Amino acid sequence: MIVRDTPRRRDVFLILKGSVVPRILPNIAAATLWALAVLLIDRYLIAMPHVSIAVMGVFGLSLSLFLGFRNNAAYDRWWEARKLWGKMVADLRSLAQELRIFTGKGADEAFVLDHILAFHHLHRAQLRGDRVEEDVSRWVGAETAQALLRDGNPPDAALRAVADRLREMAEGGRIDGWGQRALAERLACFPAAQAGNERLMTTPLPFVYSLLVWRATYLYCGLLPFALLDSAGWFEPLVAAVVAYVFFGLAEVTHELEHPFRDQPNGIPLRAMCRVMEIAVCHALGRPAPPRLEPVDHVLD
Repeated sequence: MIVRDTPRRRDVFLILKGSVVPRILPNIAAATLWALAVLLIDRYLIAMPHVSIAVMGVFGLSLSLFLGFRNNAAYDRWWEARKLWGKMVADLRSLAQELRIFTGKGADEAFVLDHILAFHHLHRAQLRGDRVEEDVSRWVGAETAQALLRDGNPPDAALRAVADRLREMAEGGRIDGWGQRALAERLACFPAAQAGNERLMTTPLPFVYSLLVWRATYLYCGLLPFALLDSAGWFEPLVAAVVAYVFFGLAEVTHELEHPFRDQPNGIPLRAMCRVMEIAVCHALGRPAPPRLEPVDHVLD
């Protein structure tokens, strides 16, 4: 995720980190060269068809509305992913407090919180494909980490281990019925969040939306030079480049936000959020806490 203040005026056109310009630059260049070719052919070779600028205005307005709708839908997905991970942070902190109330300090508290941390690292690997064996081993040990990673659903395996421990605590009289119920309800929040994240990862926006947006954008940028022949003159290639930047840029931004868990500059900072959880657990258990992850070149991973 990009973390930086609003850029100064002189930097607005120079910032590339987090921008979609490098990815859409070929489309901008193609639109500019096409507009220049249409202009030169019309001026020096043969008269080209002149399309009404009003007609293109209606076309452009329709495309803008559809791009706006799709962009809002993609941002809703990105924001929902951020809310789900924020809730997992809150649930972990609440779990730590409830463990202290019902079980007090001891091995049971440490076992549950360490395995909840393992769950979040394993879930991060599930969503983004990160290598997390070292992170998981740091909290539950190398042997347990290997066993969890061999499971068909490693995050769920970590939660099952916690559920087994809560059952043992209840059977051993180390926790009463009220505590068992409260902790079970809190534990149920984590698979619910996992399912929500899996839904976002495996169910993108309908492909027909993407296909329609890209087709309409290419058609609009291809027809626009014929509408600018009478009004833009030699500025036609520049106008075509700006329009291509806006429409292709919006389409690319939408595609990026549609996939909030991908390892990309504007993705959700899963490693940083796992580190926040690690710090919370260390504080709860009285352990030395690791430092917060800081942005590197304005990117928080």
